Amino acid sequence: MPEDPRRSGAPAGSRVAAPEAIGQLPDAMTSEELGARVRQLALGQRRLRRLLDAVVAISADMEPRAVLEHIVAAAADLVGARYGALGVLGPEGDFVDLVTVGVDEERMLAAEGLPQGHGLLIGLIADRKPLRVDDIQADPRSVGFPPCHPRMTTLLGVPLTVRDTVYGNLYLADKADGTPFTDDDEAILTALASAASVSIENARLYQDLKRVAMHFQLRMLPALPDLSPLVCELRYEPASELPRLGGDWCDAVLLPDGAVSLVIGDVTGHAVAAAPIMAQIRNMLRALVFDHGGPPSLVVSKLDRALTMFAEPPTATLVLTRLERVADEFVLRWSNAGHPPPLLLHPGLGARFLSPARHGIPVGVDPTVPRYDHAQRLPAGSTLLLFTDGLVERRGQDIDASMAALADQAMGLLDAPLERLCAELVAGRGRLFDDDVTLLALRVPDHRAR
Repeated sequence: MPEDPRRSGAPAGSRVAAPEAIGQLPDAMTSEELGARVRQLALGQRRLRRLLDAVVAISADMEPRAVLEHIVAAAADLVGARYGALGVLGPEGDFVDLVTVGVDEERMLAAEGLPQGHGLLIGLIADRKPLRVDDIQADPRSVGFPPCHPRMTTLLGVPLTVRDTVYGNLYLADKADGTPFTDDDEAILTALASAASVSIENARLYQDLKRVAMHFQLRMLPALPDLSPLVCELRYEPASELPRLGGDWCDAVLLPDGAVSLVIGDVTGHAVAAAPIMAQIRNMLRALVFDHGGPPSLVVSKLDRALTMFAEPPTATLVLTRLERVADEFVLRWSNAGHPPPLLLHPGLGARFLSPARHGIPVGVDPTVPRYDHAQRLPAGSTLLLFTDGLVERRGQDIDASMAALADQAMGLLDAPLERLCAELVAGRGRLFDDDVTLLALRVPDHRAR
């Protein structure tokens, strides 16, 4: 008995196709075709996840070269290409860098130099749209391959642009499976290029900001006076992660009575406001040292009182020293206001941090708290190091172990010229700093050696 159309869900008056007729419908799909479609969708989902992972990895880095390397590697991986390259344009529109995958970049650049403004690839810059070529040699725009360049057959390229600014081009050649590039390949590379262009722009802006901050900070450092027969050396390195203006400062002053005053300090905080506050404190302290003099503890106490003129007194750590010549040797007097202790190096005495029991609090906290003076003879041939905490503080590392490592490294460089000692102490910390680093070194000549 025929089935009632109303019970089958078909419209009244319609005929229900027999099961064997379904496969004949134009939009029908066999099980094999359906499986292939499912696999294709799954592959698309995996590529989208890999694209997202690539964008996240690219965006996480702010070093321009590392960003470029991430982009090329991600592009070749996403599309399955044997070769990949990213050409970087300079301000004048010429290529200034080239990053490759699957190519002996060093050998190729040594033989051929950077890409020139002609051939297929220049079209990416001029047209600002994707380029897909199935046979490079047969394309009339092709100018052939230089001798050291690997032979390639297919090409897929996209420009790197942000707000009408072209940063370069990203292109791939020859898929690993030998098939030509597809619309899906072009879509995924275009999406990656969009994110990559923003990352390149951000990396460039980051570097510009870092250069400006570094230039400003260096301009704030003093020009060291001639302290003969003492030798003095200064070294500064900014924080590694952020181009921020820090509160580090140091100073060296030749006093009217012939004594020498050295100071190193660090204003609390790293906002833009820390830099001008640092300059104010440094200048106030210089005036107090030069015009009023007296033992370091007295000068630091005067600075404490002077800081009360601020509505919200800034705080800072510092070590203020005074070196006096007594007969044939130098005597160091100092007062410490919550700062890392100076490090004294001597061949016979070893390395020793000058850290007395009475350690003062930072300035700007309480002007009624007393300050203390300490004294230490500086033997001939000794070296005194004043530094900010960025040299020894690391996230996840014990501060005592880090300071011990600094002392061991410094003793190993005691016979080196002072400039080299400072450079290697900074470089030897891996050049990765959570905070700014300022290092001020003073060496007492060894008259006996002469």
